[in-house]
Amino acid sequence: MSDQSRAPIYEALNKYRADRIVPFDVPGHKMGRGNPELTEFLGQNCMNVDVNSSKPLDNLCHPVSVIKEAETIAAEAFGAGNAFFIVNGTTAAVQAMILASAKRGDKIIMPRNVHRSAINALILSGAIPVYVNPEVNNELGIPLGMTPENVENAIKEHPDAKAVFVNNPTYYGVCSDIKRIADIAHKNNMLLLADEAHGTHFYFGDNMPISGMAAGADMSAVSMHKSGGSLTQSSFLLTAPGVSEGYVRQIINLMQTTSGSYLLMSSLDISRRTLALHGKEIFAKVQSYAEYMRSEINDIGGYYAFSKELCDGGAFYDFDITKLSIHTRNIGLAGIEVYDILRDNYGIQIEFGDIGNILAYVSIGDRELYLDRLIGALNDIKRVYSKDKTGMLNVEYIDPVVRVSPQQAFYGSRIAVPIEQSAGRICGEFVMCYPPGIPILAPGEQITPEILDYIRYAGEKGCFLTGTQDLEIKYIMVME
Repeated sequence: MSDQSRAPIYEALNKYRADRIVPFDVPGHKMGRGNPELTEFLGQNCMNVDVNSSKPLDNLCHPVSVIKEAETIAAEAFGAGNAFFIVNGTTAAVQAMILASAKRGDKIIMPRNVHRSAINALILSGAIPVYVNPEVNNELGIPLGMTPENVENAIKEHPDAKAVFVNNPTYYGVCSDIKRIADIAHKNNMLLLADEAHGTHFYFGDNMPISGMAAGADMSAVSMHKSGGSLTQSSFLLTAPGVSEGYVRQIINLMQTTSGSYLLMSSLDISRRTLALHGKEIFAKVQSYAEYMRSEINDIGGYYAFSKELCDGGAFYDFDITKLSIHTRNIGLAGIEVYDILRDNYGIQIEFGDIGNILAYVSIGDRELYLDRLIGALNDIKRVYSKDKTGMLNVEYIDPVVRVSPQQAFYGSRIAVPIEQSAGRICGEFVMCYPPGIPILAPGEQITPEILDYIRYAGEKGCFLTGTQDLEIKYIMVME
């Protein structure tokens, strides 16, 4: 058993600093001395440990000492066979999972409400998506999870698929029956890949939905920088014992920087230690915060902060109660409108708003005063800004019509056309609201009038649209 109180990278950096090494290597700021303005902004301690790979500090691309030791300890903390430090964000972990599982022409079964990183991986690899369209909660308008029955049907139609990809949970906190789906995938000689960008706490808290590794996933991408407390852009890629460590590391090294940030790696190391030692206590507190806020917000009326009461054993199999997802349409405001009002008029920055919901990210870093400040602001917004909801769109997800593979559409011959005149064409790029970064349109999908209405409405309400070459979203690339 590893000693979870250890943090090998953090310990090595402290020794490196104490040894007063004279740096004649990169980075060129030389522990901050070459850039005093940046040092003043970030702090001397930060600049002192922004260092380069060396024998005492190991090498992220081929770890043999302190990084390798830290990965071994992390793997045990997560119940995985191996854990890989990722400093290119969970995007890189998701892409590594897919690239390690499927080559050009291979099929992957996945829900369509995946993060753009998964579809980007299909563009890079040439793998073919077999989309299982998620069911939709009509009251909230949000996409849910995949049912085991729908996965089984997809496997029957595509028995040559290499893997099944599952969100655990979705951005809204909805979980599929990942254990049963993993069993189905393995029974059919397929890998189970879990996007757990929003599920770090499943590994460390009590009364949580099941984690990917516990459910039998072969690989899982875990965003430690979200609920785990590490620095932005730092994540883990977890693999089961039967997955080749060497091959997965080779895949990671195709995309990940050779100049791994020790700021990010040490933040992973320290945060893993904190969660391994105190995670149950930490996430019990987070759950209590979220439950308190959910109750108070529902008492306001008009809003609906949903939770486990919607669990149905199917597409809404389980729910992450640390997620404070709030339906806003019944007060006549789109989620993105509430998002903007909170930021601009009340000085409160929440995680995201879409056309019908908002998500406030609750963590151990919150103060009880801030919980009541958000509750009070939502009460005030209802009183001051609510209006008739007639004419509002009520669906966050539209089933796509896939015509060609993402790679073929993205790298094929394309032309730019005015987006209003693009109905019927095959999309050659992405259109999405960010956050959450789930594509409205992805390469290879047919553009329909319904989708164009959604894009127009989302833009009018204030969603941040992205993904197209044209930054103003007036033109869209389509296949010739």
